[in-house]
Amino acid sequence: MLDQGAPPHHDTSATPTSPGPAARLMRRKPVERLVAEGGQGEGGSLRRSLGLWQLTMISIGATLGTGIFVVLGEAVPKAGPAVTLSFVIAGLTALFSALSYAELAGTIPVAGSSYSYAYATMGELIAWICGWCLVLEYGVSVAAVAVGWGEYLNELLDGTIGVTLPAALSAPPGDGGVFNLPALIVVLLAMTFLLGGARESARANTVMVVVKIAALVLFCAIGVQGFRSGNYEHFMPLGMAGVSAAGATLFFSYIGFDAASTAGEEAKNAQRDLPRAIMLSLVIVTVLYVLVAAVAVGAKPWRTFTDSEASLAQIMTDVTGQSFWGTLLAFCAVVAIASVVLTVLYGQTRVLFAMSRDGLVPKVFSKVHPKTGAPRANTLIVSLFCGVLAAAIPLGQLADATSIGTLFAFALVNVAVVVLRRTRPDMRRTFRVPLSPVLPALGFGFCVWMMGSLSTVTWVVFGVWMAVGLVFYFVYGQRHSRLAAPDPSEVRTHQK
Repeated sequence: MLDQGAPPHHDTSATPTSPGPAARLMRRKPVERLVAEGGQGEGGSLRRSLGLWQLTMISIGATLGTGIFVVLGEAVPKAGPAVTLSFVIAGLTALFSALSYAELAGTIPVAGSSYSYAYATMGELIAWICGWCLVLEYGVSVAAVAVGWGEYLNELLDGTIGVTLPAALSAPPGDGGVFNLPALIVVLLAMTFLLGGARESARANTVMVVVKIAALVLFCAIGVQGFRSGNYEHFMPLGMAGVSAAGATLFFSYIGFDAASTAGEEAKNAQRDLPRAIMLSLVIVTVLYVLVAAVAVGAKPWRTFTDSEASLAQIMTDVTGQSFWGTLLAFCAVVAIASVVLTVLYGQTRVLFAMSRDGLVPKVFSKVHPKTGAPRANTLIVSLFCGVLAAAIPLGQLADATSIGTLFAFALVNVAVVVLRRTRPDMRRTFRVPLSPVLPALGFGFCVWMMGSLSTVTWVVFGVWMAVGLVFYFVYGQRHSRLAAPDPSEVRTHQK
């Protein structure tokens, strides 16, 4: 009840005083405002056209790619036949963060993924850092995967028509070439699909995902014919330490399951379907990984595995005595990697869309084409940048920047789910992390542990990238943030 004898005063909530510097860094965007603004961009809105199937395919498309086609050659020598156990351990490690993503994706169903979750729970500066990490993760990842696509394309051409592209056109300067044309081509192909809209991109991705799942199932069906139980006689020859070392290597083949969370504003029923898509994609990928690993080790003695991209194709050739099957697998690898480029590029554009709508990056990134419902200018800029990066710059160890950016974002999501439970316990949640805060704490701990295992060069690159991002935030983002102005809906409420 108001004090009748008190002097009249103005409602300061409608015209708030300017907060101090520290308060501006910590200002949070209310969940309700995040959801209310969902889908809205400059000049149009994103379209809700994706169901559970398409969302699951997006996550599988971003996850199931280069990893399974190259990772066995790296992991088997570390763990021996117990590499199957290493895949399970890596999958469980990813599961902790996946559970947190599932809860937040169902609670805050918006574009931006972990950037938006951090904005709602830990404030603008942490959200900016998280978003900047995602830009690094997705941008470098697209470029690195595109380079790998060019290598597989050369293998396919060599196996089918006996020709390969000259080094000058298939490698960047510094790696023996002049310009990596295949890497640029696959990025431009992905861009073409994305410009058509989310539904068209999802259809193309679904076809590619089905092809690569079928390829791995075919490998298992053929590889099991060469299965020798003797290859499993010494299951754990290098002990649990070897299993753990291989698990750390394999964890990065699970990165990508969070891709569905960037589609929060284009899902038909985001609160119901996003958590299901994240968990379902992780289960499907883990089962495929374990099956492929088990068949591969059963068909080939573990000591003969080498760090070769063609390990699966070689097994199929050895078992059948025909090169056709290896060539077929190379074709499927080309398709598989193309779908990773498509889905990761999609995620990059949606994160920048959310950051642009909040005013932290220029508004050109949130302009939506009225006909397709796609952020066309955003897609063009990001695609051309990533394409040139892949074609003209030797990435080398910089590709590890993908890992550190991903792990940092995963760690923040595990913190965000605990913070939101404490600050907004009554919010409707379509999925809840069991045993919280224990499982999120484990997810955070695993992410920090894996970040610590990365090289010094990777940390230096990460530090430079963060410094550039902070300069951009304080020069541009903080001044243009939409949270610097009151929520229009709140102002209208106070004016009534």
